[in-house]
Amino acid sequence: MLTRKQHELLLFIHERMKESGIPPSFDEMKDALDLASKSGIHRLITALEERGFIRRLPNRARALEVIRLPDSLIPAVGNTRKFSPSVIQGSLEKKSSTAHRPQIASNDHDAGAAVSIPVMGRIAAGVPIDAIQNRTHSISVPPEMLSGGEHYALEVKGDSMIEAGIFDGDTVIIKNADTATPGDIVVALVDEEEATLKRFRRRGASIALEAANPAYETRIFGPDRVKVQGRLVGLIRSY
Repeated sequence: MLTRKQHELLLFIHERMKESGIPPSFDEMKDALDLASKSGIHRLITALEERGFIRRLPNRARALEVIRLPDSLIPAVGNTRKFSPSVIQGSLEKKSSTAHRPQIASNDHDAGAAVSIPVMGRIAAGVPIDAIQNRTHSISVPPEMLSGGEHYALEVKGDSMIEAGIFDGDTVIIKNADTATPGDIVVALVDEEEATLKRFRRRGASIALEAANPAYETRIFGPDRVKVQGRLVGLIRSY
């Protein structure tokens, strides 16, 4: 059984996608439910996910899949039509609800052969932006650049990591991972809605996302606000 707020949020997400196809932001969900902060939305989304009503899609910011609706929201008068899930994409473009989850390439290749991995959009090395999005295209990379596991690529926007040798317009190769060692350069998802490329540090119980450019301040977050989405393992630059 859902609480009133859980019920309201699920209905709001479903109706918003059905009417406009444009995903509600966390601020819009907060305002719609008259909550004081976005942390309340995070708790409601977690509760809906635990109860099997929605699913968070990995490696994309602010991306949810509505799996089912409560019986009270489904017309029951001789209607045998099944509920069609709506997908909330991690970008502001209108997307088809039938779009499939992006495939993340596995490092499964012959020795010496180039490996094709998906490019999953843009990542901020500067002011955080929405990422990771849909697969845009694929690139071929040398197998020695990869280790065991799954990999994807992101196009860099911004200059906050220039002292680490990462420039605006570079393409970074990321190993899919949800943990990091202090000092690793990671794709970090903050508050489930913004992604950034930064060096991972710990400050006591908190997590620090450190830039490699003195023009940018280190950002400190509680551990529940940051999710590691992958670790940097390589870089491609066009001249």
